[in-house]
Amino acid sequence: MKAKLGFIILALIMALSFMSACIKKNTNETNDTDNKDNTDAVTTASIVDTEQAFVDAISNTGTWIICLTKNLTVDQELVLEGEFKNGKKDDAGNDIIQRKIALYSQDENRNITARYVLTAPKMTIKSPNASIQHGTFKGDLYVDADNFALVDATVDGNVYFTKQEYKDSFSMDSTSKVTGTMSLQE
Repeated sequence: MKAKLGFIILALIMALSFMSACIKKNTNETNDTDNKDNTDAVTTASIVDTEQAFVDAISNTGTWIICLTKNLTVDQELVLEGEFKNGKKDDAGNDIIQRKIALYSQDENRNITARYVLTAPKMTIKSPNASIQHGTFKGDLYVDADNFALVDATVDGNVYFTKQEYKDSFSMDSTSKVTGTMSLQE
């Protein structure tokens, strides 16, 4: 009996170690402004490897960070929506609002160990301060929120901004690229 218990504990420790590169406790805030103080919840990263898990994770009831564990093709249009806190504070002590699609795996030293491709016909970004990081999104991307960023990521398709202010607040680092056009499409 003690051997079984020890094995179970060891298996749990190993599983947690494996996922620790992506999992972090964070606060999730929904868009329900009528009950704002009662909607905060502690969440962890959503580690996904199926179409439905990804769709659930990017919804307004999902998590602030969505981590793929393999290449994934989704046969429907996607919408990243909701306003989420990442569990950190800015210099003024305010909660940091952020949303991240992590298209990569990393080790305990935060070295990237694998990059993934997310394929969908279209994805609309409605979450503020969202980013796609360290992988490839294959499809057209519609940006309908402030401060969207590409971080060491590729969009194999077009990027359309629904407002000039969203285009103006968009950023991408020197290792990111868009294979198609980037344009305003109101």
